[in-house]
Amino acid sequence: MSYQSWHKEHALKHKKLLEELTQLSDDEVIEYFSFENMVVNEPDFCPLYKDNKKCHDMENLNCYLCACPNFRVGKSSSTCAINSKDGGSIISSNGFVHQDCSKCTVPHEVDYIKKNFSRDWLEIMAKNF
Repeated sequence: MSYQSWHKEHALKHKKLLEELTQLSDDEVIEYFSFENMVVNEPDFCPLYKDNKKCHDMENLNCYLCACPNFRVGKSSSTCAINSKDGGSIISSNGFVHQDCSKCTVPHEVDYIKKNFSRDWLEIMAKNF
């Protein structure tokens, strides 16, 4: 599955879940997306939840911004718009340079999510492509 396909599919899942959470305040929505809550209440939201596995090794992982608004996809590479000190790159066999975000926790921090919050996930992610 391409990143673009995943992005569209995830946006629909995110929108559907938020439609179920309309009664919650913005802070409550953000809290709802804590890893510990999502594993229990939304096990189909992420394939890692079935194994109780986190995508990033951090204590207070928040899954609201699954994918990063700072991730940019181009024709021959993907990059980090904020040039995170915890980012890196991997060059594939076809020469595509992939941004490695595995050690960066920026979009999973509650303060960052609050600063960039919108109930429209696509609005937050608009600069990805």
